[in-house]
Amino acid sequence: MWAVRAAVRPGSWLFRVARGCGAPRAAPPLSPCPERALAAFRGGLGCPEGRGGGGRGPRADGRRSRTGGKEGEEEPEAAEEEEEEEELLRRDPLLPAGTQRVCLVHPDVKWGPGKPPGTRAEWQVVEAQALVHTLDGWSVVDTVVVPTKTPDRKLVFGRGTLERLTEKIRGSPEITAVFLNVERMAAPTKKELEAAWGVQVFDRFTVVLHIFRCNARTKEARLQVALAELPLLRSHLKNNVAHLGGRGRDSRHIMGSGESFMQVQERLLKDKEAKIRKALDRLRRKRLLLGQQRRRREFPVVSVVGYTNCGKTTLIKALTGDAAIQPRDQLFATLDVTAHAGWLPSRLTVIYMDTIGFLSQLPHSLVESFSATLEDVGHSDLIVHVRDVSHPETELQKASVLSALRTLQLPRPLLDCMVEVPNKVDLVPGYIPAEPGAVAVSALLGLGLEELKARLEEAVLKATGRRVLTLRVGLAGPQLSWLHQEATVQAVDVRPEAGVADVKVIISDSAYGRFRKLFPG
Repeated sequence: MWAVRAAVRPGSWLFRVARGCGAPRAAPPLSPCPERALAAFRGGLGCPEGRGGGGRGPRADGRRSRTGGKEGEEEPEAAEEEEEEEELLRRDPLLPAGTQRVCLVHPDVKWGPGKPPGTRAEWQVVEAQALVHTLDGWSVVDTVVVPTKTPDRKLVFGRGTLERLTEKIRGSPEITAVFLNVERMAAPTKKELEAAWGVQVFDRFTVVLHIFRCNARTKEARLQVALAELPLLRSHLKNNVAHLGGRGRDSRHIMGSGESFMQVQERLLKDKEAKIRKALDRLRRKRLLLGQQRRRREFPVVSVVGYTNCGKTTLIKALTGDAAIQPRDQLFATLDVTAHAGWLPSRLTVIYMDTIGFLSQLPHSLVESFSATLEDVGHSDLIVHVRDVSHPETELQKASVLSALRTLQLPRPLLDCMVEVPNKVDLVPGYIPAEPGAVAVSALLGLGLEELKARLEEAVLKATGRRVLTLRVGLAGPQLSWLHQEATVQAVDVRPEAGVADVKVIISDSAYGRFRKLFPG
């Protein structure tokens, strides 16, 4: 019931700030800035190049990339793996190209197990229309809400309803396709509806999958989409064999192998699935290895999650000031997790992770395919849940996101300290958050951002075990330079006559332990 976003921007917008001190000879070096933090984090995260991104990051095995030279004997093997992965990504189009004028047919289940809990047909239709409008050149020219008791029956509707729909669709020459707002259609259902209506019919799974395919930027996201497509390919295969009257299933004369056409195709799909999973596993191991390197650098990571189109990207842009971030008002604008560096009020550098948006009633195979990408959320220090409080079904959207997060089996402390951020409060006059600790904002207008930054700083310091200390260091030694490298220096009070400085820092427990070990006394 959701979906996702992941690649890293190089952060050309970032800047350095030098803080002065009380005496020239004690002037400290520059504090670590978001640009350098993000550059280091890119190496630690292991994200491939994304939209607006730079070149390749370091390899997981420690060797230089092919563009950087020496790899010895391993280059042919790496090149072969890359060619194999690209071959797996070559697929036929899921939807027709060009302009499509769509009739949206929504089966409204009034009661029974097929009725979606806690929602109404009108808002399901609005979300379905948004899915269609996400596709380039597609528009909804007519919408029909049809009551039904059994949406899982072969033709979804009863005979009388089907006849009325057929008359309406065939009598409207402007309609070039039908979007049937059900999760999945069986291949025979699709075939018979297309024969009855005279136009192509698509279900929710196919439309969402096509959007995913268009918006996937990194190799990992593209492979995950390819994995999610396999059930659709198997369904088409069974339909094609049935269309042959079963001859393909029974034939024993395929290239003298003793296998039927059906068996050969099933074996090829099974081999393709194994290769995709193997390629994803390679990328996952790389991400985990480089994630360990990132955690050693101790940059706090804040994962920003929420229902699709709730304003996550706009909020990150407001928090970081990154003019290169361009939010798009559409569902699933990207499937790649993007990282953006920013500062908290204490000048502590944090990394904001913009994740894939969630969606209710998302096909289960898509959820499974993208669960690996969301593993990065489990390695973050803090989760920020952004909500669109202007949406009529904001409470249902919240429940969908929380349910999806629970399926990821995230650490309990991470879920318990999650910060809720009601967004778009400028559209809801007088809005007051009901959740304790929630901070209401308008990311677009900048309302509530300072309060949110203070709340995030409090939560990050608590979650990461950081503390604010004032340490006395000698001006002649390397302590001050070390603190600028390993901690966040907030203020330096120099005492020239004593040859010392009192340094106010934000420092993690592990860094403080190293400091005491290196500079005892």
